[in-house]
Order: sequence, then C-alpha cells, then structure tokens
Amino acid sequence: MRYYVIAFVMIVIDQLTKWWVVANMDLRESISIIENFFYITSHRNTGAAWGILAGQMGFFYIITSIVIVVIVYYIQKFAKDSMLTGISLALILGGAIGNFIDRLFRKEVVDFFDVYIGSYDYPIFNVADSSLVIGVILILIATFIDEKRKGSKQT
Repeated sequence: MRYYVIAFVMIVIDQLTKWWVVANMDLRESISIIENFFYITSHRNTGAAWGILAGQMGFFYIITSIVIVVIVYYIQKFAKDSMLTGISLALILGGAIGNFIDRLFRKEVVDFFDVYIGSYDYPIFNVADSSLVIGVILILIATFIDEKRKGSKQT
C-alpha cells in the first residue's frame, strides 16, 4: 500500500506544478532560477521524450495503459521482497500516470524544467519525467544489488 501512496504523492506534485505553470505563465515564457543554468519555461509536448511520435495520442493511451497494468503487477509481485524495488516501481507508476493525465485531459504534456549544461539546452521536462527517470535508475540499482546477493548466495 505504501508504494501506491508514493505514486499518488508524485502524481499530486506533478499535477500541481503543471497547473501552476499553465495558470501563471504564457506558453514559452521563461523565468530564470539560476542564470545560464536553470529556468522554469512553459512548454507543451504532444509526443514522448524529445517530441518523439508527436501527436500520436492513441498510441500513448494504449502503451501507457499497458505500462500501468504491468507496473502494478510488478509492485504486487516484487515489492514485498525489496523496498528499493517497490519505491522504484512507485516512482515509475507515478510518473507514467502524471503524464497520462496530461495526455488524456490536455492532449499534450506540460513541461517546464529547462536546464542548460554549458551551451547545451537539455530538453524541457517535468516532475513526472523526473519521477520516471529516477525510478528507472533505482530499478537498475535494485537489480544490480539483487544479482550481487544471488551471486554471493551461490558461492
């Protein structure tokens, strides 16, 4: 149950931050937080990461629905054995649902974190995207730890 609470909290934070951006900023408006590094920039995306498959909402509805069902299944199956796996899956679930809500009700995803690394302008992202990425990184770490434990048990 606690993993669904984590997912729910991520969804709420994601949706509140997106609501704030839509309510308080014009499209493409940018607010400098750390000059030449970090900005809040009102942006919309009708595709996936980096605008891939722009406008393919039907595809995203189907894929995201499948991902949500699979993640819930994995939480039920594997989260009992590993808290790190449970937290990872919860973050992925929250991120997937956060962007799914945007696609369903707005027909686009609201992005706003705008980061520059030197002269490179990293693609603008949001809380749901961050939750997904952190969740995937933690899943990789949990998998590595689990494999290491299995290896040490066999020797």
